[in-house]
Amino acid sequence: MKNKLQIYNTLNRKKAKFEPINPSRVGMYVCGPTVYGAPHLGHARGTVCFDIIFRYLQHIGYKVRYVSNITDVGHLENDSDDGEDKIGKRAILEQLEPMEIVQKYTNIYHENMNTLNITRPSIQPHASGHIPEQLELIDKIYENGFAYESNGSVYFDVKKYSEKYEYGKLSGRTLENSLQSSDASLQGQSDKKNPYDFALWKKADPNHIMRWNSKWSVGFPGWHLECTAMGAKYLGEQFDIHGGGLDLKFPHHECEIAQAVAAYKKEAVNYWMHNNLITINGQKMSKSLNNFITLDELFSGDSELLEKAYSPMTIRFFILQSHYRSPIDFSNKALQSSEKGFMRLQKAIQILQNIKPEANSTINIDELENKCYNAINDDFNTPILIAHLFDGIKMINSISEGKEKISSKDLEKLQKLYNDFYFNILGLQIEDTNTQSDDNTTSELVDMLLNIRMQAKANKDWKTADEIRDKLKAIGFIVKDKKDGFEWEKVNK
Repeated sequence: MKNKLQIYNTLNRKKAKFEPINPSRVGMYVCGPTVYGAPHLGHARGTVCFDIIFRYLQHIGYKVRYVSNITDVGHLENDSDDGEDKIGKRAILEQLEPMEIVQKYTNIYHENMNTLNITRPSIQPHASGHIPEQLELIDKIYENGFAYESNGSVYFDVKKYSEKYEYGKLSGRTLENSLQSSDASLQGQSDKKNPYDFALWKKADPNHIMRWNSKWSVGFPGWHLECTAMGAKYLGEQFDIHGGGLDLKFPHHECEIAQAVAAYKKEAVNYWMHNNLITINGQKMSKSLNNFITLDELFSGDSELLEKAYSPMTIRFFILQSHYRSPIDFSNKALQSSEKGFMRLQKAIQILQNIKPEANSTINIDELENKCYNAINDDFNTPILIAHLFDGIKMINSISEGKEKISSKDLEKLQKLYNDFYFNILGLQIEDTNTQSDDNTTSELVDMLLNIRMQAKANKDWKTADEIRDKLKAIGFIVKDKKDGFEWEKVNK
């Protein structure tokens, strides 16, 4: 199957046969989260997409080194070269040390990803742990003539780079339209030769919390620098795949390409892959726009945008039902449709596990198997793969109902096919549907009782109100009164 895999390369906007640098190994780098808040559905989308790619490359026999970073320094507001560090700003708001913020939200990120059954990357380096490598990279770029120092900060000279190499090849931007998109009024812009130059090292102002010593100043690295430095450290100066969200194509990935070429005088990445975004009412889901739904909210249903709670595998299945390069618009209707589809597929898996073989077969497994592999080999087309798995459900049901027969050999092949794709490649798990139903019913009953309690309070029936609260507390439900209603939580007894 290795020689059939086709990947769409954002760099040349073409789909082509995947040919790694080393025939048996794959190096893959994917931009990870900036850990200054709880992960949301948009984060899950990219992580699930590249988890599938990681899983499938391993399935077809490659030894994969998958590197995905944790950004914990240098990522400023609005993805610019000036302003507050996102983590530093959160540290001030929560009155914690920056590294406490990093640890807190990294832990939440890992917990959420574990719940979604995401395979951990081979290496997950932190930007703050690789300051020496980033300083060394700046030295290389500087020595090769593509960087300059200005008032203690170091910038990449995009115009000089463009005289020798092509800047904008990934995003299709020219220097002219990059200039038009730059905001010349940004604080500190005067330090640059040109507005489209980007920071490699920033001199820290007195209020900047996270800072390190360098030959130029006490400061911090630019956001784009970390991925180039850590990619080279763990995968070499040239590697196979670099991935991330479509919103990172410019400026982040464009700047990465320029940094690598300026430092090593060669392209670092053979295949650039970008997952599309999740939108709400046609607008990108993001923390900066404050239109996001956290994964914990999705799992609990605790959001005004949600009609109910959704299980982790429903969320994963929802993401997989769209091709990774296609946008997904969030809606409760779409999530509920995914929930039904996932439940149907899960039920078929359970039926398949209990089928008894016959002496002979009246079905052909090979055709279904070929269709499934053709779909996943076609640039990881999970929606088409899932459609074929649904076609196979008809076969499973016919066998279970005695309308078709299957031999022991073919049953083993069919079970392996669904085991490989459902569990190992798509990364889905069997969920306890009874537990989900019970949890939803319990939530509805508690809410109903607390609404009765609110009415009792409105009628000044304090005895009934206190009795409901005390009885709920006795069975493990803690009630908190609020100005506009109530909230409650279940505690383990």
